[in-house]
Amino acid sequence: MRGLSTKSLQEAYAPKSTCYGCGPANPRGLRIRSFPQQDGTVVMEWQPERHHEAYPGALNGGIIGTLFDCHSNWAAAWHLMKRQGLDRVPATVTAEYSVRFLKPTPTDGPLKIRARVVELTDRKAVVESEMIAKGEVTATFWGTFVAVPPGHPAYHRWE
Repeated sequence: MRGLSTKSLQEAYAPKSTCYGCGPANPRGLRIRSFPQQDGTVVMEWQPERHHEAYPGALNGGIIGTLFDCHSNWAAAWHLMKRQGLDRVPATVTAEYSVRFLKPTPTDGPLKIRARVVELTDRKAVVESEMIAKGEVTATFWGTFVAVPPGHPAYHRWE
């Protein structure tokens, strides 16, 4: 799934990141790839494997939370960067989030997450996201992400 670039946000702005969910440099991580779209949404597609299952055929809820958290954080960072006219994404962290599980998420095909920013200030973004499997929404997400200042332990996370 491609957006405005052939590189994902993670590959373009944090190629050395070892984050479990989104770090391109973590060989044991989920290594999600997020792509901004013309309409302002940020999308990703990811293929689960059997070791990501809670029970046969259904994705583990913790993995679902990680996918939503990391992807939505990148949507927030992208929008904060654009709002402020920066040339790199600000370091952002999760302030809070909530996941609603609507039905089991199957693991026998690719999953899509579509994230959209619903509130934006210079330092904070609120993001709503949905997980889609086989054309059906299986879970929804709401989260708040904030840009951190110099001195915060996560400030250099994307470098």
